[in-house]
Amino acid sequence: MTKPTQPKKPLKMKISYKPILFCFSLFGFCAFVPAIAQQSPTPINQNPITTPWAAQVDKVLPFPEYPRPQMVRSSWMNLNGIWEYAILDKNISKPVGFQGDILVPFPVESHLSKVAKAVGAENHLWYKKSLEIKIPSKKGRTLLHFGAVDWEAEVFVNGTSVGVHQGGFAPFSFDITAQLKKSGKQEIMVRVWDPTDQGPQPRGKQVNKPGSIWYTPVTGIWQTVWLENVPETYISNLKISPDWDKDQFRIQTDLEGGVANQKVQIKVLEGGKILAETMGNPGQELVLKISEPKSWSPENPFLYDLEINLLQGNKVIDQVESYAALRKISMVKDAQGFQRMQLNNEVSFLYGPLDQGWWPDGLYTAPTDEALAFDILKTKEMGFNMIRKHVKVEPARWYYHCDRLGIMVWQDMPSGDMGNNWESRPGIIGKGTDKERTAESEKIFNQEWKAIMDANHHFPSIVVWVPFNEAWGQFKTREITEWTKNYDPTRLVNSASGGNFEMEGAKITGDIFDLHNYPDPVMPDPGIYGKIQILVLGEFGGLGLPIEGHTWQEKDNWGYQSFKSEAELLKRYEKLMVDLQKLIPKGLAAAVYTQTTDVEVETNGLMTYDRKVIKIPVEVLKKLHQPLYQK
Repeated sequence: MTKPTQPKKPLKMKISYKPILFCFSLFGFCAFVPAIAQQSPTPINQNPITTPWAAQVDKVLPFPEYPRPQMVRSSWMNLNGIWEYAILDKNISKPVGFQGDILVPFPVESHLSKVAKAVGAENHLWYKKSLEIKIPSKKGRTLLHFGAVDWEAEVFVNGTSVGVHQGGFAPFSFDITAQLKKSGKQEIMVRVWDPTDQGPQPRGKQVNKPGSIWYTPVTGIWQTVWLENVPETYISNLKISPDWDKDQFRIQTDLEGGVANQKVQIKVLEGGKILAETMGNPGQELVLKISEPKSWSPENPFLYDLEINLLQGNKVIDQVESYAALRKISMVKDAQGFQRMQLNNEVSFLYGPLDQGWWPDGLYTAPTDEALAFDILKTKEMGFNMIRKHVKVEPARWYYHCDRLGIMVWQDMPSGDMGNNWESRPGIIGKGTDKERTAESEKIFNQEWKAIMDANHHFPSIVVWVPFNEAWGQFKTREITEWTKNYDPTRLVNSASGGNFEMEGAKITGDIFDLHNYPDPVMPDPGIYGKIQILVLGEFGGLGLPIEGHTWQEKDNWGYQSFKSEAELLKRYEKLMVDLQKLIPKGLAAAVYTQTTDVEVETNGLMTYDRKVIKIPVEVLKKLHQPLYQK
């Protein structure tokens, strides 16, 4: 098991505080925990609108589904459900008592958590769960997994700290074998600290004072917590990369606790029938060629099954199951010399909504797995072929649903450490557009961006990485873009969605020139920019329509352009589609409409925040979108 990277130097933050150094010598972890002046967050909405799935939440075991579909093992235990919680001043070392129950994995600020309280940078959020754990009869290890915890988490097992993890958007785990008692109740505690917008860490759209395009804070556990029993030597990671041009997969299998003379066996299957099989050394990249290959696309999202065995001689030591898809995303010049996106060597116009991934009842966390898939299903039914996941990273099962349902994804890096200037025009210098981050802030960004890319490399639906959006904390753009491109050459890179373009002549670093404009569709001049990079409209639209009884608050909701009726909204959207279609033959390669749903006071969604009203009928949207894809 790869242990989470832990900072070696004290964490410094550009806020007013007297630093207190806490050290956990057992793990070599030190961090500055700011003594931040009291800043009361905006009170949490105690009576939010709710989605249809809120009533379906299992109060005993929410999200019972296996949380890691890209690497499945049979021996696991779901720890979601009722935990105890306490919100305490961060100077208190450990709670002597708890304040009530919380329903994990819903964040503490959310309605579905049954708490709905703010935490703030001056406090720690504590969790506790006592349970009996079935210890494997055979020799083996027990791993404790967290899908995501925002932002810093220290985990204790039976009173012993097993590690500290920083980062709110990537999974992590600890080997807790040595801390488990041989029998009886086991106790798991988690200490969480999250400064939200008072710290430099990636946080997306969370702020302590939500309003406009900024939303309620999310603190603590917000994805599934689970235990996994593994052998002494076990498969710790899979890296599966499709090589579409050669009809093959390149697969690397990493081990923890490996010993000599062990081999990895990989099988590719379709409907239980073995199509390809190979064997090699752990850590070695193995190649499996597929005869009569089937490509993955939105029209035909075909997935192959994989079986990976770890062998000691003829004995299977460990086994996991996975899946994979053959697909290729690339760029090519069309007949006019303009750069276009290609899926599987066919030019494709990509059109999709800006998807925030927020829920009125669960905030970052969908109420159920069915709800998690709902937005994707509706997006497809509306005739979109792509989703831009905006400054948030979803649980693994969200990407799995995209893979199996067939929709392409542009994945943003969650933003943080903001404060620099935004310049949406290309070629403008001298405005302080680069954020001057501390070395610690840069390290936090770089570590989490790599962790996000590693955790989600598997999912074939992801076709574009987006490191920065609209200058939000943007820094060292060329360096980070080039690193991203080199680290994952199987995908395109959109270096800076919406501005602060790092340029050399007319060429922007990365593959894509991404312009934002509200509400009407526009594009960069193809004669200047279109022959050296892909031209996209990364955000437009934002047409607002509040629906009575389905808004976060009764008044003061907004959109980039607001309307009073569904008929008015449809008429304006029809005009946007006519104008957008005119830009495609001129060189526009993709567009992103703002947005999938309303979010808090934003009412510019195609659906209401509670998902109960679709403002333009699905079949009407699909008909309007079909001309965009005509070749």
